[in-house]
Amino acid sequence: MQATGKGQVLTLEHEHGSLWQRNQAGADMFAVISDIHGNLEALEAVLDRIKELDIDEIVCLGDIVGYGPNPMECTDLVAEHCQQKVMGNHDFGVLYEPANFNVGAEQACFWTRQQLLSDTHAQRRRTRTYFLGSAPAKLTHKGMSFAHGSPRRPINEYIFPDDVYSNTNKLASIFERMESFCFVGHTHFAGVFLPDPDFYNPAELGEHFAFDSAERAIINVGSVGQPRDRDPRASFVTVSDNEVKFVRAEYDIQKVIDKIGAVEKLDNFQGERLLEGR
Repeated sequence: MQATGKGQVLTLEHEHGSLWQRNQAGADMFAVISDIHGNLEALEAVLDRIKELDIDEIVCLGDIVGYGPNPMECTDLVAEHCQQKVMGNHDFGVLYEPANFNVGAEQACFWTRQQLLSDTHAQRRRTRTYFLGSAPAKLTHKGMSFAHGSPRRPINEYIFPDDVYSNTNKLASIFERMESFCFVGHTHFAGVFLPDPDFYNPAELGEHFAFDSAERAIINVGSVGQPRDRDPRASFVTVSDNEVKFVRAEYDIQKVIDKIGAVEKLDNFQGERLLEGR
């Protein structure tokens, strides 16, 4: 298949299975990552931190690609290290067609598609495209839900902190569809939504959130590759013993900025914004 960019669709050509596994110590502990967006340096820093924490299970909430300069490498690392995944709107846009994207995001989608298709190693190319395309829209496991956007519209619905003031009907409708917990990404803002409605960022929570099975909550794990909560460090969470911990990891942001600047079809803003986490 030749890479022509806009209008071209990647096909899913190869099966690649994965199993949910428990860590070596047998503890019911796992990490949740999201919104990597082709940022290899951030992903490597997060995977190193997860390894330091002796966690073997990782769930990826999508948007492995888009915006960033290393879509193939990030896809390979997620395929290697993440036991479960769901579909993100950028993953969907790269595979099929971007919808409601701004100009920079759309252009990055088409460039990313070209990169994935340009690999001359046919088996590797098929494995990557199948891995991205085989992700479900939503995952349920351990009595919890996992989605990229929201429990109601899992691929592309945004839940913003300001919604607790300006869009309470939306939040009420979302929580009506929930029985327990749902982990999401998409907005790149880490924190916890409660059905009151209310929102607490990690600093307000003391970087952790304790819960019980009778409660309902939406936990946004933040973004690995493009945080927008004014903290430039890569964001993810760990879950163990009814507690969610928000974790940040530092990485070489300037290296990513330089890579983006070297690609004509990637907007330099996608690199510059990383310095301020916006």
